[in-house]
Amino acid sequence: MRVRVFYHDKCFDGACSAAVFSRFYRERISAEAEFIYTGLVHRAGALFDEAQFDGDENVIVDFKYCASDRITWWFDHHLSAFLTPEDAAHYRQQQSPHKFYDPSFRSCTKFIAHIGEKHFAFNPRPIAEVIQWADIIDGALYKDAQSAVEMKEPAMKLTMVIESTQDPAFIPRLIPRLLPPLLERHRKSIDIMRERAECRQGTIFFDVTGFDLEGYNKFVPYYLFPDSIYSVGLSKSSFRTKVSVGSNPWTKTNPDGMVNLAKICERYGGGGHARVGAISFEPDKLEEARSAARDIVAELRSSVVAPESAGQPHS
Repeated sequence: MRVRVFYHDKCFDGACSAAVFSRFYRERISAEAEFIYTGLVHRAGALFDEAQFDGDENVIVDFKYCASDRITWWFDHHLSAFLTPEDAAHYRQQQSPHKFYDPSFRSCTKFIAHIGEKHFAFNPRPIAEVIQWADIIDGALYKDAQSAVEMKEPAMKLTMVIESTQDPAFIPRLIPRLLPPLLERHRKSIDIMRERAECRQGTIFFDVTGFDLEGYNKFVPYYLFPDSIYSVGLSKSSFRTKVSVGSNPWTKTNPDGMVNLAKICERYGGGGHARVGAISFEPDKLEEARSAARDIVAELRSSVVAPESAGQPHS
């Protein structure tokens, strides 16, 4: 999946918007996405070169609306977002689920994070500092003139570089580095899972409700316990408490002898497939979810005859 992201060039909020959109897209839309970044500037005449709309997805953030059918995502917060009344009419009539406009936001970065969280279950908390600084800088929310001019904060120093660079390759190289690396988050999730998971009778159970692990790699339990057959996990986010039920894709167990996990999940109002399923509870129903998870673990363990040695995680 090739995703070309057009952003407001030479602008801190534009660069942060591209970075936040990329993280959101990779976490909630496609983990395999390849991003290409292209800066846009306001100038007389045509603002867009449609020959550049060559991605599988073409995205515009923090910049004016483009009515091209090749643009698949758009976010902006400027009052002057539409070049013509026809563009505004096109936006209203299209009613795309992937195009968003709200001039009440001071920064497009915060707007993208808000939409991602509200509509796509994106978790913006790990990048709260970037969102906060984009809001401060684009909204001119400095505590005084001295703070605005002396530029002591790292984000403000970076703003000066972004606004003054003459190197067209600098900002596209910078954008992926603006956010905490996803790989580091992934490694942390493995460490947490190693600490919180146990495997007995071929069934893994882990409770990570106290950790920010929304969107963890679902194969980590089987990496830690390669001899396992099933896994049951309990996790919590701002909008739900979740029981995940899965089976090891690499198990040597005969598939015909395995439990249908969708049918188990359906008993609790969830569902899925024969080999993987899930149950969603309201955020405040943690104990109800925990009770369901315990019952499912007991049922799966009782269906398996497996050596107790499976209980030590792979290091």
